[in-house]
Amino acid sequence: MKKTMKAASLLLVLMLVTAMLAACNSSAGGSGSVSVGIVLPTKDEPRWVQDEQRFKDALKDSEYTTEILFSQGSSAKEKENVDTLINKGIDVLIITPQDGDAAAAAVEAAKKEGITVIAYDRLITNTEAVDYYVTFDSVAVGAAQGQYLIDNAQGTGVPLYLYVGAASDNNAFLFFEGAWSVLQPKIADGTFKIANSSEAEALKDTAELTRDQMSKILGQVTTNWDPNDAKNKAQTHLTAVGADLKGDVSVLAPNDGTARAIADVFASDGEVTSFLVTGQDAEKASIQYVIDGKQSMTVFKDVRTLVTDAMGIAVDILDGKTPVTTGSYDNGKKEVQAKQTNVIVVDEDNVQKELIDSDYYEASEFTGL
Repeated sequence: MKKTMKAASLLLVLMLVTAMLAACNSSAGGSGSVSVGIVLPTKDEPRWVQDEQRFKDALKDSEYTTEILFSQGSSAKEKENVDTLINKGIDVLIITPQDGDAAAAAVEAAKKEGITVIAYDRLITNTEAVDYYVTFDSVAVGAAQGQYLIDNAQGTGVPLYLYVGAASDNNAFLFFEGAWSVLQPKIADGTFKIANSSEAEALKDTAELTRDQMSKILGQVTTNWDPNDAKNKAQTHLTAVGADLKGDVSVLAPNDGTARAIADVFASDGEVTSFLVTGQDAEKASIQYVIDGKQSMTVFKDVRTLVTDAMGIAVDILDGKTPVTTGSYDNGKKEVQAKQTNVIVVDEDNVQKELIDSDYYEASEFTGL
């Protein structure tokens, strides 16, 4: 009887020790858990699909693991993805929010579990549950787009068509802030005449816009980052204006997908004799448009560097180190420490140097180089 009790006691002790070890392994990110959880906005844009592979490659030679989920344009799916990753025991969450405000609830849930939150490329707003922000200088992107239109405009009274991203994306405001900072003096002095926004026209003498003032302009000219929305809006605008707002025109388009859609509309209007159109992201299709003279420029944001910066912060955290940052952004609740990556303007003159010679793309992927 005593031997049986001793054996039972020993078995119970062994079970308790095993359970404790399993719990320790789980909390420490042991086998079966995920070190870094990543949530990206959609698989429908080439940029994010490419980022998926780059994130995987960034950790392939390390001891850490990652899982990448896509929200497909849904904040509800985004929250579900974050919950899934929390349950897998992640230590770090890297997330590109679909909607900066709506993502707050998701990251607050992660923060409650002691997870470090890194906002990737888009800032999560109105919450204290964001630790770091990895970004390109979005204001500089917009300023580069606006400056390109200024540098290549001919004469005065040039019709200027304004288009922006989604009002739910804080970056759309930052891009427009940068563009307006350089375009506004040239609108005020008559170099440009705003063709498609009464709100912007009413504010043409205002150098620094408030958030509410920008919201009113964005409400008139948003594309929601959707090429179809951009196409429809451009068609509506060109139908509404007379010949005096056509001819040689300048177009501020927020990114490459919308730029191509808008360019196609302007190219099909017989009263538009020439147009300059901006973009950003250096998407492959837009680089071909630049080579073919259909899109004037794109702002190249080398996402290889952005991925490296994001994963660098994540690994520092996992290694118990303090990440190095280069600035901060006010998200409405706190100053979020940020790592900023530089941007490069690409047009037909330097496309070979910046995108082919740097091995970002292969020459064989294009015609007419």
